[in-house]
Amino acid sequence: MKSFGCICNTIEEIEPFGLEVLRNYLKVPVWSVLASNISSQKYSGKKSGISAEKCIEWLDSHASDSVVYISFGSQNTISASQMIELAKGLEKSGKPFVWVIRPPVGHDLKGEFRPEWLPERFEERMRETKQGLLVHNWASQLEILSHEATRAFVSHCGWNSVVESLSRGVPIIGWPLAAEQAYNSKMLVEEMGVSVELTRGVKSNVEAEEVRRVIELVVDDSGEGGEMRRRAGEIMEKIRGAVGEDGEAKGSSLKAIDDFVSELHSQGEGRGSKIQ
Repeated sequence: MKSFGCICNTIEEIEPFGLEVLRNYLKVPVWSVLASNISSQKYSGKKSGISAEKCIEWLDSHASDSVVYISFGSQNTISASQMIELAKGLEKSGKPFVWVIRPPVGHDLKGEFRPEWLPERFEERMRETKQGLLVHNWASQLEILSHEATRAFVSHCGWNSVVESLSRGVPIIGWPLAAEQAYNSKMLVEEMGVSVELTRGVKSNVEAEEVRRVIELVVDDSGEGGEMRRRAGEIMEKIRGAVGEDGEAKGSSLKAIDDFVSELHSQGEGRGSKIQ
């Protein structure tokens, strides 16, 4: 079966080069469409390891632009040795953080988390000092990224997480693990300027001191961290514009949907069929 077109989960404003390459290669229409409620939608549907209310209450207790959010998605995790170094680096940085944490590579992601996968008494210390909130299983990512306290996102660079982060103006600390994530990370760093890559994969040798350095760089308003924050804010506005509607003026994503529907009807009429 030959396709008459392709729909991509992005917008023209943030991936013009990639979309141009795709159109030239496929020789068919390519529509770039994001969910129209991406800039306002809230978390739903998954069982959380912590109530959204408790998580927001914890975030409310911290200053604006101060919290680092860490999550590697629902299908990814890191090795036990990497987990220990990440924990040490977070503690060394002194920055508050929310970490959605799962068992390391080689263990059931949905299984019970063991204390030996973290530095001794780490979770207890984070609880006592209120520096860190460890969430086992799942957290309301959109709620966290939307909160004014959230400054940076340590992410595997899965595309959905990237879009959610940028739609809220949050810079990314990249740790790509699989699939296309390394390409996403490269684009975020080199083309968009909204990210710094910490490391790659589950076999890399990441050290606590490097974790501390990168976190402090991104959270710091001066220099590179401030510039990443500014650029992430610009992309947030582009996303809002693309999925928004002002009177009769529609953003690029909404226009793409209209164009797709028109093409769908045209294709149907050309085949003598009626599309409902």
